[in-house]
Amino acid sequence: MPLAARMRPRTLDEFVGQNELLGAGRALRAAIERDAVPSMVLWGPPGSGKTTLAQIIAQSTGAYFEGMSAVSAGVADLRRVVRDAGARRRVGKRTVLFIDEIHRFNKAQQDAVLPYVEDGTVTFIGATTENPSFEVNSALLSRARVFVLQPLADDDIGTIVDRALTDTERGLGAAKPEMDPDARRLLISLANGDARAALNALEFAAASAAAREGAPAIDSALIREAMQRRGSQYDKAGDMHYDVISAFIKSIRASDPDAALYWLARMIDGGEDPLFIVRRLVVLASEDVGLADSKGLQVAVAAQQAVHFVGMPEGFYALAHATLYLATAPKSNEVGRAYAAALDDVQNTRNEPVPLHLRNAPTGLMRQLGYGKGYHYAHDDYSVTQVNLPPGLSGRRYYDKKRL
Repeated sequence: MPLAARMRPRTLDEFVGQNELLGAGRALRAAIERDAVPSMVLWGPPGSGKTTLAQIIAQSTGAYFEGMSAVSAGVADLRRVVRDAGARRRVGKRTVLFIDEIHRFNKAQQDAVLPYVEDGTVTFIGATTENPSFEVNSALLSRARVFVLQPLADDDIGTIVDRALTDTERGLGAAKPEMDPDARRLLISLANGDARAALNALEFAAASAAAREGAPAIDSALIREAMQRRGSQYDKAGDMHYDVISAFIKSIRASDPDAALYWLARMIDGGEDPLFIVRRLVVLASEDVGLADSKGLQVAVAAQQAVHFVGMPEGFYALAHATLYLATAPKSNEVGRAYAAALDDVQNTRNEPVPLHLRNAPTGLMRQLGYGKGYHYAHDDYSVTQVNLPPGLSGRRYYDKKRL
C-alpha cells in the first residue's frame, strides 16, 4: 500500500488537524464519542482528512463502513449497499455509507439515497471538494449536517511527516531515513496543506534516496524532484474561482496593489482564463475608478486586446500592468451610483413621453404636430438652458460631481 494509505489515522487521537471540529468539547467529537453521529457532508480540500474521518467514525461507533466513489458508482450499487445495510440492521449492526465526490452524483442518484437516510437504514457521510450549497440537492442537505474541513496547517503537515519518518510499523522508520531540515521545510511548504501530497512526495523521495550510494539522506533536491511544484487548491470551475476573483477585485477597490498582484498571480498560476480576469478589470475600471481617472478604462481595454493578441504566458505583463494602474488610481463609484439612481426612476415612476422639443422631426406631419419645436441647439449658445427630462422628473439630479 502507498505510504499515505498505510499512515491513515485509525482513531480520533491519531487524527491530526481540524481542531475546530474534533478538538476537545467540539460538537462533532462529542457526537462520535457518545455514538450519536448524524448523517453529514464533509466539505474540504484534497488531503484534509475527509475519507479518514469517515472511516474513524464508522470504527468508533461500531458501524460497518461501506465506501463508494460517485465517479464510478451508480444507482445499482446504491441498491446493493442499501440491501446489505438492511440485512445488517435486522441483526443490530449499523452501516455508514460513505460516498466520495458526492457532487458528481446527479439529482436522481442523490435522490435515491434520501429514503434510506431518512429511515435510518444507513448513516450517510458524503465527501466533496465543491460547495455543497450548489452541488448537493437541498433535500439531501436538509437531512445532513455540513461540516467544513480546512487545509491542514504547516505544523499539522510537519507532525504527519515526522510520524511517517519514525513509524517502524506502517511508515518509513524501519529504513531509518535521514531528512535535511531544509528539505522538511520545503516539503511542508510545497504540500500546501495536503497531507496526501506530502506523504506521496516523501515516499518517492525516500525511495530515491535509498537508491543512492552512501547514507540515504533526503535533501531539498529530492523533494523538488518528487513534488515538482506546489500543490494548488485553485479550481477555476469551483468555489475558489469565485473567492479569489472576489479578493482580487476588492483589493484593487481598496487601492492595495500588493494584495491585488498576489491574487492575480494565484489565478494565473491556477490556470484561470486570462480573458475572464481582464473582463473583470474592464468592469472595475468604470465601476470603481470611473470618472476619477477615465484613462483607467482605456488601460483595461488595452490590456484585454494585448492579452487576446499576445496570449499566455507573456500576457501576464498586460494583466499586471492594468492591475497596478487600477489599484493605484483614484477611485470613484459615481458612474454606477448615478446610473442606479436613474434606473430606479425608470423602474419606479411613470415612463412619460419624450418632450416634444427633444423628438426627432424627419417628416412634415411630425413638424406640424410640434415635434422638435423649441429645441435649442446647445452649440449655438450654452448659456440657454432647456429641460431635457420628462416633466415629472424635472430638476432631478443623478450625477454629483462633488462625489468624484
